[in-house]
Amino acid sequence: MQRYFTESVPVEGMFTICGEDARHIMKVMRMVIGDRIFCVSPDGRTALCELVNITGEHAEAAIVEWEERSSELPVSITIASGLPKGDKLEYIIQKGTELGATAFVPFAASRSVVKWDEKKAGKKTERLMKIAKEAAEQSHRSRIPRVFSPVSIKELADLSTDCSYKLIAYEEEARRGETSNLAKTLGSMKAGETLFAVFGPEGGLSEGEVAFLKENGFRECSLGPRILRTETAPLYLLSAASYQTELMR
Repeated sequence: MQRYFTESVPVEGMFTICGEDARHIMKVMRMVIGDRIFCVSPDGRTALCELVNITGEHAEAAIVEWEERSSELPVSITIASGLPKGDKLEYIIQKGTELGATAFVPFAASRSVVKWDEKKAGKKTERLMKIAKEAAEQSHRSRIPRVFSPVSIKELADLSTDCSYKLIAYEEEARRGETSNLAKTLGSMKAGETLFAVFGPEGGLSEGEVAFLKENGFRECSLGPRILRTETAPLYLLSAASYQTELMR
């Protein structure tokens, strides 16, 4: 069943869906009055609804019943990725959204080959936000992850200030045989706590970047004995978090 995130709370038991989503209902899905959809309010509550009015600019859906269960991870995880090449960032955001990430922070690492053109950054970020929204709808999320425009590593550290836990996925830790920091962190996390996880680009993080992050409260962790690609590593961590915080509790 289709799911739509609404920009306003329901009024008198009725959601109003506008713009592109309304056109999607009418022209792509070819829905008619009486069809049912899920509507998600800005506060993350989801309701089963029935369409009662459809025009080219908006659709109205009456609430049938509210959903009680939540599909969100019980913990909040922000993924910070050193700008990778090609469409890898789009892949990380799409799949990371499906796996429950709360936010994505691209950053300009010293070994990032890609350099964003500031004139085009707005459009690129808008496209990434659309990818996150569509992935959230597909995976029946209750919230759309936040997607930041690229930041510097200093700005990244500032964004992590209030997080409960802060980790750096560092391949040198895998080579040294470190296996406990990730498991300890995920095992210690309680519902509502936050994790900020940093991943390097294709060439990894420099020693200077790792040292800077450690000075700002980050801990190094390994993601197992195998060296993962920049687009695979965040998905490994999110999957491990889901297993630890949802399936094991």
